Amino acid sequence: MAGCIITIDPMGTQTAIASQILNAKADYVLALKGNHRKLYGQMKNWFEQQLSQGFKLIIYSYDKRVEKGHHRTEKRQIWCVPIFQLQTLHNQDNWVALKWVVMVVRVPHLWNKTTREVQFYLTSLNCDARNLGQVIRLHWGV
Repeated sequence: MAGCIITIDPMGTQTAIASQILNAKADYVLALKGNHRKLYGQMKNWFEQQLSQGFKLIIYSYDKRVEKGHHRTEKRQIWCVPIFQLQTLHNQDNWVALKWVVMVVRVPHLWNKTTREVQFYLTSLNCDARNLGQVIRLHWGV
């Protein structure tokens, strides 16, 4: 994963950022935010449907991790799916070198409170859920 840039842009993931990263000879992992309503909705609906059907006939990479510490347990599941497995996404051609889409489900449990968080990513990498999960996790540790 050397030369990989992960970005969580609070103003929203921008296609121009993807181009700049590729021009710098790196790969991107970009968090998809809700301000890309159509694309976000497409990915959310597609992943929900695949989860309910067990990803039948879908090529994907999957990893699950459980981490414990400081009175906290966090379960993380990562699904990586090659872009050709999905119908054409909204403005898909604007995302230069887009290869895979990713869903990360985090379920942290602290004391007696459990929450569920879902995040989507777009990446130019050839995805391996285990490695990509580590890259995303390391980013949050910065």
